[in-house]
Amino acid sequence: MGFVKEFKEFAFKGNVVDLAVGVIIGGAFGAIVKSLVDDVITPLLLTPALKAAGAENIKELSWNGVTYGNFLSSVISFLVIAFVLFWLIKLANKVTKKPEEAPAGPSSTDALLMEIRDELKKK
Repeated sequence: MGFVKEFKEFAFKGNVVDLAVGVIIGGAFGAIVKSLVDDVITPLLLTPALKAAGAENIKELSWNGVTYGNFLSSVISFLVIAFVLFWLIKLANKVTKKPEEAPAGPSSTDALLMEIRDELKKK
């Protein structure tokens, strides 16, 4: 029975649940960004380049038998994801930024010790 209790404590800790939620949201976010890159950015930005290269689809791009179109699409996806995450984190930090508090003064014990030190210096 101890194993079940221990597993339950592990599986339902806040960190594990938060991580699971993050992974699920990350997967959904990845699908959105993939669609953005494949369906919006690639056609808008790369259509002239693809036509000049004689390809209708980015996956058809090749050079000496090396098809580099999928790699190029993955690089674009990574850059878009990194850019969006950068702005999301920057926004989250701005929203959750706590005002800096003034440093607390010395405690009563420290103040008393400083007073004793100052008195000893005078003598």
